[in-house]
Amino acid sequence: MTKYVFLTEEWIAQAKSIREASGVDDTPPAHAMRMNQIVTEVPFGEGEIKAHIDTSEGELKMDLGHIENPDLTVTLDYATAKAILVEGNPQVGMQAFMAGKIKVDGDITKLMAMQAGAADPSAMEVALAIQEMTE
Repeated sequence: MTKYVFLTEEWIAQAKSIREASGVDDTPPAHAMRMNQIVTEVPFGEGEIKAHIDTSEGELKMDLGHIENPDLTVTLDYATAKAILVEGNPQVGMQAFMAGKIKVDGDITKLMAMQAGAADPSAMEVALAIQEMTE
């Protein structure tokens, strides 16, 4: 399998392709959330990535760029974002949050609700496929 650098345009396109092919998006997310992300200390480009996750229309949409009127904006460094989003390591996220490495502006309850949901087996398969294609 080809490896892609986390959060590059190629990585985003491949992650979307894996999700679409899996059919995991046929099940609506348990919670609606519009979240902008600012990822700092990126090892390529200008050192910062702006991205978003939006589940407000009943499906997960993830892309580069920000959306208008988000429920919250999360700022975190690249290594922490990769550990949470690719490796699925909630302990890293909690430790980073407690250490002040993750900043949340807006409705933090939306983020907490998303994290509290039970893992869908199909989503777990997609997460593993994305993990395998990430450098």
